[in-house]
Amino acid sequence: CFVWQIAMIILFGVFIRYDEESDAHWAEYRKEHNITSDIENDFYFRYPSFQDVHVMIFVGFGFLMTFLKRYSFGGVGFNFLIAAFGLQWALLMQGWFHSLDPATGKIYIGVESLINADFCCAGSLIAYGALLGKVSPVQLMVVTLFGITLFAVEEYIILSLLHCRDAGGSMVIHAFGGYYGLAISWVLYRPNLRQSKRLNGSVYHSDMFAMIGTLFLWMYWPSFNSAITDHGDGQHRAAINTYLALASSVLTTVAISSMPQKTGKLDMVHIQNATLAGGVAMGAAAELMISPYGSLIVGFCTGIICTFG
Repeated sequence: CFVWQIAMIILFGVFIRYDEESDAHWAEYRKEHNITSDIENDFYFRYPSFQDVHVMIFVGFGFLMTFLKRYSFGGVGFNFLIAAFGLQWALLMQGWFHSLDPATGKIYIGVESLINADFCCAGSLIAYGALLGKVSPVQLMVVTLFGITLFAVEEYIILSLLHCRDAGGSMVIHAFGGYYGLAISWVLYRPNLRQSKRLNGSVYHSDMFAMIGTLFLWMYWPSFNSAITDHGDGQHRAAINTYLALASSVLTTVAISSMPQKTGKLDMVHIQNATLAGGVAMGAAAELMISPYGSLIVGFCTGIICTFG
């Protein structure tokens, strides 16, 4: 970690600079572009959403990882570690692919860059969910290093070359993170891992802490899907569509989860994960005119699929 942080300091010193809206020359830039007030700085539009996304990354995903009965400290602690490393590497990788100034060779960052870096980390954190208890901190750092590098490549292909719309990252973040985690899990598989299968479960208090993570993710997912959409009706619509899809997926998940149980009890694995399916699925279509009832249908269908899955 020490060596990698030194490497980050050197790379940031060489490549990273403030963009025009966070630089000390903002006052001059404002006059040149006839901007009448500081309130038009992108910071005031994006920072509330950035804070919501940031809470999702460190608190939401972190506590969701505490469901294992013997890995709660590692779940939330290593989530903290790889997110803190990942966001630094993400600023570099996404900068090289998306915002490198050919004239100066520098990457200029602002508040939107921070949001995108958090998005990039989310892919690695989703992959981490498939590796809980199987890897060391050093291995996690390596997995994060390669994961964010691959994320930047596939994001460039999907968004810049294919021009797909994916405001909430259904394809770029969630699909990538899931398949990347499964691939790493397959590579790291060892027959003797079966001996610890008894630890692959939860207890009352670990499920309770994981539920805290679910609630934070559920509450802030509308911000996640609308954070980097264009100002105006698209951003407004993305929040509404996600809000409705999430609500629909909760009711559907509760209904489906209780069906197989003779006592009518709910499965906490379903409640912790399938209730978020509406937000995940809505990511690719959040800003589209799918209508409010369409959002409810998305949440309904994904709640069923995720619970049975």
